[in-house]
Amino acid sequence: MASHNLLLLPGDGIGPEIMGEAKGILNWFGKRGIASFETETALVGGASYDACGKAISEETMKLADQADAVLFGAVGGPKWDGVPYDARPEAGLLRLRKDLGLFANLRPAICYPALADASSLKRDVVEGLDILILRELTGGVYFGEPKEIVTLENGEKRAVDTQLYTTHEIERIARVAFDLARTRRNKVSSAEKRNVMKSGVLWNQVVTKIGKEEYPDVQLEHVLADNCAMQLVRWPKQYDVIVCDNLFGDILSDVAAMLTGSLGMLPSASLGAPDPSTGQRKSLYEPVHGSAPDIAGRSLANPIAMIASVGMALRYSFGLGEAADLLDKAIANVLATGTRTKDIAEKGSNAVSTQEMGAAILKELESLAR
Repeated sequence: MASHNLLLLPGDGIGPEIMGEAKGILNWFGKRGIASFETETALVGGASYDACGKAISEETMKLADQADAVLFGAVGGPKWDGVPYDARPEAGLLRLRKDLGLFANLRPAICYPALADASSLKRDVVEGLDILILRELTGGVYFGEPKEIVTLENGEKRAVDTQLYTTHEIERIARVAFDLARTRRNKVSSAEKRNVMKSGVLWNQVVTKIGKEEYPDVQLEHVLADNCAMQLVRWPKQYDVIVCDNLFGDILSDVAAMLTGSLGMLPSASLGAPDPSTGQRKSLYEPVHGSAPDIAGRSLANPIAMIASVGMALRYSFGLGEAADLLDKAIANVLATGTRTKDIAEKGSNAVSTQEMGAAILKELESLAR
């Protein structure tokens, strides 16, 4: 039985609650003899700031670098609104992405049949939805320099964020998009703003070149990012793989999340480049939703995005595709029974707690494995 080393970073808000359910899933696979998971837990975000004055410590970064994969909960909350900008809870996640080289962020948006009516869109628009947004994660406006607020001579303030991309950064994310499309429906939609942004012009040129020279069998279309947002709520099933930069990927993936009924339903994977000698990638898995401090500690959080993130780790980091399929099926079957947390519950129905949803998925896993 293969053994894997996982670093768990629950974080803030609902992070510890949903991470608890993820640990239950890992333990189940271990007891079943499918794989052994050695876990270590550390602080990140506001919890880390409270402990050491930093959003993530050097010790935790070392653990993350040594781990086979990182499971991340959520960070942030009003409690830390006044901390120095460089020590804000989100800085811990940004450093993990940057220092581990996690340039490729995979955000699937899948509408489970039982949840088609939970979306704010009509059933025929979202039923059967299965798209993947691929977000470049370590470049662009979130990391570009200069990034500053300065006071001008006339007393006004000026804020600057720099959108910056190189050919190499675009090429590597484009190749991931085309490779993923080949395993799906063989279509890539590249979203940028080439009509007003020079970075968009370069993005368009590089993705076009990679598609033409290396992936002529994959259909490629270009779409302006604002139009893509509109199309996602008009007819999202026209897309398969959408590849975009850091900023647009952040926005479009949240739009796609609501097509599925709730942010609480969407997992994500952040992957680095393959190691030249082992082929292994640095990786971090996290739910798309935030820390939801308003419901923290009340057992109201939906753990499915966190649990599905475990499924993505099984698939992309550990080569356990059949185990990932089993977990996906267990989630779908539980939802089909009408079991719902508050965020996806039908009006007038009783919602289950975070722990009850986790227990229901474990029970279904046990039933499927017989």
